[in-house]
Amino acid sequence: MILPWRVYQMMMVKHPWKVQILTAGTLVGCSDVISQQLIERQGWANHDTKRTLRMTTVGLIYVGPVLGVWYKLLDQLVVGKSKTVAFKKMLLDQFAVAPSFLACFLALTGFLGGHSREEVWLKLKKIWPTVQMLNFYFVPLVYRLPLIQVVALMWNTYLSWMANKI
Repeated sequence: MILPWRVYQMMMVKHPWKVQILTAGTLVGCSDVISQQLIERQGWANHDTKRTLRMTTVGLIYVGPVLGVWYKLLDQLVVGKSKTVAFKKMLLDQFAVAPSFLACFLALTGFLGGHSREEVWLKLKKIWPTVQMLNFYFVPLVYRLPLIQVVALMWNTYLSWMANKI
């Protein structure tokens, strides 16, 4: 397990943008697999591969790029590593970006999944500020997106389930 982690770190140093986006896409796709197999209990015979590919694509073209740019911008807007700085970042994230990010995520996945506008907007309810507070306080910028995607695996599983249930 140490060797893959070291390779990942090396690739993160050489190509942070690409690796962060690929990580986001992969983990959003994994979240959908977890949602279908463990939450919805569809079984592999009934697994909706198109849905998993759709969610992976959303991770690649939306989650990764948007959060990657946001975290970089946030580090420029609020400089430092103190608890106060992390708290300010969490507040900015949760009140300035998270609501619109989540709305766009659910709208994008909902529309790509064939849901109506009314169905999409019924799904906008939760955010998670504590995780972001810890992320901004303890995690270096280059690892924020991958870490938040790992933590978000369960959250994205929930979102995948919510975005795709009728």
